[in-house]
Amino acid sequence: MITSNNDERRKHNRVGFKTKTRILFEVDEKEVNFEGSSSDLSMKGMLINSENLFSSGAKCSIKIYLTGGIDKIELQMKGTIIRSGDYGMGITFDSMDLDTYSHLKNIVYYNSRDDSA
Repeated sequence: MITSNNDERRKHNRVGFKTKTRILFEVDEKEVNFEGSSSDLSMKGMLINSENLFSSGAKCSIKIYLTGGIDKIELQMKGTIIRSGDYGMGITFDSMDLDTYSHLKNIVYYNSRDDSA
């Protein structure tokens, strides 16, 4: 049996995916709404680059805007901040509807294909 010291805990493929993202937090019973851009995306979460940072554990609603097609597509999910720092915020997805799941699955699949084969 071969063991590895690699501490890679990710179970979902990540893909580079840049798009406009809107994030909504509820802070002290007030809604805080701001924009950022994604730089990393998987079926379970994403990395968002933004000047606004919230601490780990904060709950949020995320909207991802897909452009380039005839129809504007908006993915909506609920999430939790799991990391926050100079690089941005790591968000894990807690829930999403079936349409969002289907679009997200296609985005990850088509952006992870190896076109060199």
